[in-house]
Amino acid sequence: MQRIGIIGLGMMGRTHYEAYSKLPNAQVAAICDINPRRAAGDLSGTGGNVLQGGLQQLPMDRIVGLRDYRDLLKRTDIDIVDICVPTPWHAELVVAALAAGKHVVSEKPLARTIEQGEQIAAAVAKAKTFHMPAMCLRFWPQWAWLKEAIAGGRYGAVKSATFRRFATPLSNWYTDGKQSGGAILDLHVHDVDFVNHLFGTPRAVMARGHRDYSGEIDHVSTIYLYDNVPLVTAEGGWCMSENFPFRMQFTVNFQKATADYDLARPDTLVVYQNGKTTPIPCAKEHGYDAELRYFVNCIEQNKRPTVVTAADGVAALKIVDAENRSIASQQIVRL
Repeated sequence: MQRIGIIGLGMMGRTHYEAYSKLPNAQVAAICDINPRRAAGDLSGTGGNVLQGGLQQLPMDRIVGLRDYRDLLKRTDIDIVDICVPTPWHAELVVAALAAGKHVVSEKPLARTIEQGEQIAAAVAKAKTFHMPAMCLRFWPQWAWLKEAIAGGRYGAVKSATFRRFATPLSNWYTDGKQSGGAILDLHVHDVDFVNHLFGTPRAVMARGHRDYSGEIDHVSTIYLYDNVPLVTAEGGWCMSENFPFRMQFTVNFQKATADYDLARPDTLVVYQNGKTTPIPCAKEHGYDAELRYFVNCIEQNKRPTVVTAADGVAALKIVDAENRSIASQQIVRL
């Protein structure tokens, strides 16, 4: 049984708690938040995009509530520290948790800057314990299916791949681009990481976008330039008008078929081939559940996580940085 301490009880902290509650080999034993209400287990108001959230109150008769993360790191009954605080504090907390001898899972993006990401990667390399950035798309059943279909050549070579992610404005610290990095870092990074997961680091990017309420790039469209894939694009933003539904989609056109995913559709993943439309059955779970089950099992089996690593997190930060520079210069930027 792995005992978990969650730091940060906002939208993602609540989501992670709910994922752990489904695992037979994990138990949340402590939580930590600077907000006294959340430190007492009151999760009201923690909505989200994919999961709106129904959990309002944690069972504090079984969980210790703390307000200083240092107190949580001192606890000898905590095996895994789960970090769900705002992005600028990821590096400080990940490094401290690893130094305290804890296994660590930390929310995306890996860090606010490349330098902070590299600081985390260096600490991970030295640590005897394990770390994994929570890049949930790599574990989302339909997206994991796409990775396998491409890697195995199931439908021939990829001719084009398009990814889309749209949301309405968020609140709280997300509205301050100096903290969140804008939608290009906090939202779009999902697709950046998955493009890198599928095809490797692009040789260059050509991006266009605009700033909105956060003060940073809040809507972006990028072409990723590869030598072996004709067209790879991703578009994302979180400044859509009120009541616009959250969108998470991909369309990949192979030599022999077209695969299309839409979160809002009853059959989320469909393949079009030889005049037939075939829904693809996948596990009925979210990537949040699958990623944390994978991490806990890695700890139980004493196996270092490999599906996504701190190095992958740094790579995503570098691609996003190139996109920002491309938007600023209106030029193609090489990596």
